[in-house]
Amino acid sequence: MLEGEGFPEVRGTARDAELWGLLFVKATPLSAGDEVKIVWRMTGEGPLRARAVHPDGTLARPVWGPEEHGSSTWRRPGQEWGTGFVFPKRGCWKVELSRDRGSGHVWLPVH
Repeated sequence: MLEGEGFPEVRGTARDAELWGLLFVKATPLSAGDEVKIVWRMTGEGPLRARAVHPDGTLARPVWGPEEHGSSTWRRPGQEWGTGFVFPKRGCWKVELSRDRGSGHVWLPVH
């Protein structure tokens, strides 16, 4: 579920972690084929790994990142990383994030 004012925020479902995403877009839903910058905050330990899975099994990996951010004005728990994704087709994409300790996901609708 997208929430918040300004850039849309999404709270993920996580195990052994807390997960938030901030979408740098002017409007939702996202558009297939467009690059979208997503900043993640996730608690846990270790580097962040990210990928997205379409319901038909198609994978989308970040076109850049995850890049760790040193400082930010976005206040959510955990370390912060930036990613760039291009979702190649319409559908509800499951973005999966994991660290050495902690994992989670968010669902993003793409039109």
